[in-house]
This record gives sequence, C-alpha cells and structure tokens, in this order.
Amino acid sequence: MAGRRVTINDVASLAGVSIATASKALNGRQDVRASTRERVLAAAAELSFQPNALARGLLSGQTRTVGLLTSDSVGRFGIPVLLGAEDAFGAGEMAVMLCDARGDAIREQHHLRALLSRRVDGIIVVGESTNPRPSVSKDVPVPVVYAYGPSDDPEDVSFVPDDVGGAAMAVEHLLALGRRRIAHVTGPRHYKAARDRAEGLRIALEAAGCEQAGETMWGSWSQRWGRHAAEMLLMAEPGVDAVFCGSDQVAAGFVEAARERGRSVPGDIAVIGYDNWEVLSTETRPALTTVDMNLELLGRTAAQHLFAAMDGRATPGVHRMPCHLVIRDSTAAA
Repeated sequence: MAGRRVTINDVASLAGVSIATASKALNGRQDVRASTRERVLAAAAELSFQPNALARGLLSGQTRTVGLLTSDSVGRFGIPVLLGAEDAFGAGEMAVMLCDARGDAIREQHHLRALLSRRVDGIIVVGESTNPRPSVSKDVPVPVVYAYGPSDDPEDVSFVPDDVGGAAMAVEHLLALGRRRIAHVTGPRHYKAARDRAEGLRIALEAAGCEQAGETMWGSWSQRWGRHAAEMLLMAEPGVDAVFCGSDQVAAGFVEAARERGRSVPGDIAVIGYDNWEVLSTETRPALTTVDMNLELLGRTAAQHLFAAMDGRATPGVHRMPCHLVIRDSTAAA
C-alpha cells in the first residue's frame, strides 16, 4: 500500500469485517464483541492506520482542536504560558491553533471568529499583564480559560500568579538573612502586578514588625529606571541594606548603579528581582536572586482546566498560582 493513504476500508478488509463494524470498533462503541474489536485494532496497528481527524470529530462532536489567543507580542510572559499549555494539549492529543492579537481588540475579534469557524473545542486567552481584561466568554459558544491576564468577569475561569505571596516570600528571605532596612523599587503603579508586589512587601514587613526604608519608588519596568532609582535611594536612605525590586530589569539596573557608587552586592546591599527572566537574572553580576512565577505550570494548569470545562466541569473564579524563590548570589547573610 506504499504511496497510498491507508483507509478504514483497508482495515475492515484485513480484519474481515464490514466498514461499519470497523468504525464502531475504532471509536470505542460498546456494541462490538471484544474479539472483533481486538481483530480490528490489530489490523489498524498492522497497517499504521491514522483515523481522519475531521471525520472522527464529526462523529464525536469534537474536533480535538483548541485555540490559544495571546496579546503578548513580546512573548516574555506569554511564551512560557503557551509552552506549558501546549505540553498539556499534546499529552491529550489535541491540535493547537495559535493567534496573536498584539493587544488590538479588533484583531482579537477577528481571531476569535477565525477560531470558531474552525470549530475549536475550547480557547485559552493569554494576557499581556495581570491587569484584568474584558471577558470574551459570552460571545463564544465554547469554553474559555484565561491565563496570566484574568477576565473581568468573576464567573469566568482565570489563572494568575500569586504576586502578593511571591513578594512576601522574597521579603521573608531578606528578613531571614538579617536585613532590616528594606527598600522597594518597582514598575508603574497602574500595573496590578506592581501594586500586588508592593502589598506583599507591606504584609511581610508588618508581620516582622519592621518598617520599610523610604517610600515605594514607582517607575518603569526598565534597567534605566533601576539605575536612576538607585542613585536617588542611596542618597536619601544611605543605611538601606536590602532592596526588593519589582522586576529583574529594575534589579539589574539597580545592581549596576549601586556598584558604580561603591556599594557591594550583596555585602552592603542584598538585591532581589522578580520574574526570573534568565536572560538577565543569570547574566547580571552577581547573578540575581529572584521570584519565578512558574508560568509553564500556570499554562499547563489552565489547559487542564480547559479540558475540565469542555467536560462540563468548569471551575469559575480567579485562581492564584504559587510562585517560588530562586536564590542566587545577589543575596547573602549580612
């Protein structure tokens, strides 16, 4: 049969059954004798028969296809989430269609229509930040799960990193090392991630009976802001002995400026970043202690919950996934 695709007719012929019986056996129908099913499956294996996905989908009402709709055109947060989701879908033998809306609402609607025209069984929407985003669930007839960027509808299923818990974990690490004059340099206040991380710091310091060194310094998610913040902070709070930065970019800039001003890291000042963006966190000197948001796990979990929603077992609400601390050379005991 070289050069020709094996069909169900070939399987039925080799097994000595009708095409209808072969189809029932391959689709797991109960009205087929066990011995007949075994004969059909053996014939299918011998011929390396691959069922036509569209035909199988028409029989089952499913296409075994899901959509991944992202708005994170940069990909730093979106790609790990997508990789984790794709792992779970691959294990479930689901085909994946990826669409990038690039943060454009009109483009997003176009992609949604395209995915639905291809009869996807479900959709994961991946946000570009942890700020709540408009729900699309009421506009589509299939289950939707939101990853990284939660839906603004509490009835939807959303998965986000626990930034409050991640920040508290970072500050508890600094406190355990004996650091007590802890400052906070972070990104723009309109980002929920920045506000949540500042809240985690506040909770951890309050629980330890410590006061923050200076006010929270809000700026951009950039190395330039980290350098500028370091210059201002070290003049205003010369006794600071630790800094929790809201991102690895900010932390890398802070370390660079602190070193230029004659402060050793971690000897004089321990520094922690956030995101575990390894392009920066492992290449900064010293390498950065940082909070990892477990984004691949978040993506895998979102995909598993999409499977559940497709089976009618949706889990509404915003689910916060734990982060973990990656300890490197930028923190050490005082």
